[in-house]
Amino acid sequence: MRRRVVVTGLGAVTPVGNDVATTWQGLLDGVSGAAPITHFDATDFSVRFACEVKGFDPLLAMDRKEARRADLYTQYAMAASVQAMADAGLDGGGYDPNQTGVIIGSGIGGIRTLEEQHDMLRDRGPSKISAFFVPMFISDIAAGVVSMRYNARGPNFATVSACATGGHAIGTAFRTIQYGDADVMIAGGSEAAVSPMAIGGFANMTALSTRNDDPSRASRPFDAGRDGFVLGEGAGVVILEELGHAQRRGARIYGEIIGYGATGDAYHLTGQREDHEGLQRAMRRAIEDGGIAPSDVQYVNAHGTSTPLNDPNETRAIRAVFGEHADVLTVSSTKSCHGHMLGATAAVELVACALALRDQVVPPTINQETRDPECDLDYSPNVPTRRELEIAISNSSGFGGHNTTLALRRWHD
Repeated sequence: MRRRVVVTGLGAVTPVGNDVATTWQGLLDGVSGAAPITHFDATDFSVRFACEVKGFDPLLAMDRKEARRADLYTQYAMAASVQAMADAGLDGGGYDPNQTGVIIGSGIGGIRTLEEQHDMLRDRGPSKISAFFVPMFISDIAAGVVSMRYNARGPNFATVSACATGGHAIGTAFRTIQYGDADVMIAGGSEAAVSPMAIGGFANMTALSTRNDDPSRASRPFDAGRDGFVLGEGAGVVILEELGHAQRRGARIYGEIIGYGATGDAYHLTGQREDHEGLQRAMRRAIEDGGIAPSDVQYVNAHGTSTPLNDPNETRAIRAVFGEHADVLTVSSTKSCHGHMLGATAAVELVACALALRDQVVPPTINQETRDPECDLDYSPNVPTRRELEIAISNSSGFGGHNTTLALRRWHD
């Protein structure tokens, strides 16, 4: 018998809020996190806006020495983890360190540190490269730092699968508890890639929206006028627990993870087949894993990137999996507000699913102005949708052909 796994803590640092409550209210209010870039001088770039985290203070989660030795992506991960552990009531203990693990991934890792230290190498020579460069840059270090903060000596590693990173992290943590390798897992994703190299690279491959004169309306998933995604940053972390462990300590439960599907496209570096067959299989696997039928799902938190190819492909995949029930589903993309947070986005979107189930409301897909005939589902356009919700699924896909789907059931006391 596989053990049951519940969500007991949430943490988020996003372009629409530096904590869960502010982020959730921002999503419900349809707040756009997009604005002109402030992290660097983007004057000469073809894309000059992004969804940056605003007013972030790492010293709320780390001391000054720790913060100086951590890339921004690690700072975000630590802040979200501190929130999640406090939310779960575990920040003061109440868990066995040997049965507690950490899986926090990042699609890119410490790219800001890489750029800064490359400038140091070029301008001042190799002797001036920081001794902390490597541990600041590598993609697993956030998981390591969080494990040290909480003395978590169970499974500890990072997932790296582009924009599916957070989904793989949480799905793998779910499996870890199911099969008895841990009782508690700190899981999620973090990213801080609003940097010259990342913005320039994504822009030159024409992946980003170029609405420089209207950033707040640039991320428009499923809208006919979409022209690319808006790069975001931040972190999302959830606390997963074995059900009995959570119940014995009287934990508040947000929901139960019931299914996980992970697949590969084996097709293209950055593209998808027109029917997004790989994502279809991920959704089917998550649904089958959860022991439910497609008709049991009410909400799909879509990958919904606001790119010309992804949105109709994902729509076709949802229709293929759900059949006639697709017309009953409510679908939305919170990337319309917080942008595409790369390795962090799937974790933030699972936080949104947990809160949607708790509050019985689907956050909107903002900037829905012109209907695309190829995108013909109910995307909760521009305003939240109130409805009864029992089961939500969250989709993610990444460059390289990685797909994940997580299925979450509402918790009833």
